[in-house]
Amino acid sequence: MHQVPGVEVLYFGTPVVLISTRNEDGTANLAPMSSAWWLGPYAMLGMGSASRTTRNLLREGECVLNLPSAAMADAVDRIALTTGEPEFSDRKRAQGYRFEPDKFATAGLTEQPSQLVAAPRALECPIQMECRLVTAHDIAGQEVNATAFQVEVVRTHVEEELIVPGTHHVDPVAWDPLIMKFCEFFGAGVNVRSSRLAGGWRMPPLRTPA
Repeated sequence: MHQVPGVEVLYFGTPVVLISTRNEDGTANLAPMSSAWWLGPYAMLGMGSASRTTRNLLREGECVLNLPSAAMADAVDRIALTTGEPEFSDRKRAQGYRFEPDKFATAGLTEQPSQLVAAPRALECPIQMECRLVTAHDIAGQEVNATAFQVEVVRTHVEEELIVPGTHHVDPVAWDPLIMKFCEFFGAGVNVRSSRLAGGWRMPPLRTPA
């Protein structure tokens, strides 16, 4: 039987993206996000309007979408409750966020130069997409202060072992993306580790499968 109302959080499961942008002083910012989907050569991204990533993307017009594998959950979790903004909301502070100016180092990841954009790639991520901004739209509503971005993927880098031999296609069996599902990390349908983000957002504890 279906329950009405259904759920408080509409976050049913999307790939984790480590989005890298360039700060105003030329240094790099790295932020985990998972409100992303793709259509042809374009990606749609949703982020809080007050975030450092949003400011950087609007100013620079470029970013890199780095896709971590499920095995990289630890690296992602290390920056799950960090922000590149030294001044941030009391709400974020109550959730446990802290200011972190060097998130590549905090995550334990390596900056790698991109080829067509100024923002760096994350070397350890098996898939990296260099992108340019197409449009940005404000999203306003109850408890929402976000920006929706359309970006164009101008170059994609994929680890060789993920490519079907003789093609330009990713092997869906070899590729195990890190999935964020209701603020928890999953890979291959299995919860791969606990998430600091879930605690910050006061999500209910995971139930042990019967």
